[in-house]
Amino acid sequence: MNRYVLIEDVQMSFSTRQGLYVALKDVSLTIARGEFITLIGHSGCGKSTLLNLVAGLLMPSDGILLCAEREIAGPGPDRGVVFQNHSLLPWLTCFDNVHLAVERVFGATEGKAQLNQRTHDALGLVHLTHAEQKYPHEISGGMKQRVGIARALAMQPKVLLMDEPFGALDALTRAHLQDELMKIVEKTNSTVIMVTHDVDEAVLLSDRVVMMTNGPAATIGEILKVDLPRPRNRLALANDVHYHRLRGAVLEFLYQKQAKDAA
Repeated sequence: MNRYVLIEDVQMSFSTRQGLYVALKDVSLTIARGEFITLIGHSGCGKSTLLNLVAGLLMPSDGILLCAEREIAGPGPDRGVVFQNHSLLPWLTCFDNVHLAVERVFGATEGKAQLNQRTHDALGLVHLTHAEQKYPHEISGGMKQRVGIARALAMQPKVLLMDEPFGALDALTRAHLQDELMKIVEKTNSTVIMVTHDVDEAVLLSDRVVMMTNGPAATIGEILKVDLPRPRNRLALANDVHYHRLRGAVLEFLYQKQAKDAA
């Protein structure tokens, strides 16, 4: 399905004390099933707002949003969300944090054994089987994010939405989780929309990089097709001329074409 996610002529406005603030204007984008899309742009360009619209956490002021040919009219298990803040419940173990989401989605149709197996499988996918009975305060920041990813994947969403999930992590942990995410997406054939500020992350992970203009009234400025073969290896790409050409195209957009407005 070439239009698995459809965003058509979307506008998002907010009422403020100073009047109406137009965050997004005339945003249109189609995303194919199994495609990995990153949204990148300067702070305030509406990346997270657009992600929240697809998640159904916000309703657009105008325009159409569809997922698998169905109107997005609110949050739903067909769209799993991973935030920068892992949002784990501190009084629950890693297993129970994931199981809560599994039970919510599949509890009416599946038995206890099936729900437990789904939870085990999701944590195994992010290599956290050994930490199932640990509490959030007992694990690292990177492990918490992996639990958040497991929780989202356990719901078997049609689309995985990620809002700078690795932004608060150190460089080595971030690189490790990027590599893990690539393996998971390849295994599950997930459709992913991810917000990032990191140019290298965008080029490494994406099939297309969607570059946003500066706000207010932000829109899609350019879309870059990342035609690097998969699976991708960060060490091999370090000396890849085409990788650096793609990276340069994103940097040119952000720091030349949008530099004046961002200053």
